[in-house]
Amino acid sequence: MKLIVSILLLFSGVYMKAQKVFETKNINQADIKVLVVDNSYQADLKVYKVTNSTMADVNRGKWFFTNQAVTASKRIYFTSSTYNADLKIYYVNYESLAGWVNKEKKSLFN
Repeated sequence: MKLIVSILLLFSGVYMKAQKVFETKNINQADIKVLVVDNSYQADLKVYKVTNSTMADVNRGKWFFTNQAVTASKRIYFTSSTYNADLKIYYVNYESLAGWVNKEKKSLFN
């Protein structure tokens, strides 16, 4: 019985770490400040927006935008300043193109 409970807790923890993000309008409430760049070569992360939370992937660039901060794994603030940005992202049109360019920044989502 303890083994079953342990396994269930393990899998629920993995599920909860999916990249569900919440956009905050207040910079002081943000975990990460994000700049959207115009070219993929400028990005630290190539992001693919998914339409369902179950499609969000653990730290691989597939983001689901949630409307509730409590369900998000990270709260992000979109900035227009390169100097304020913790992370530069580029939106991709295909799921297969999502992923980290600058792996040193990957720890921002751990």
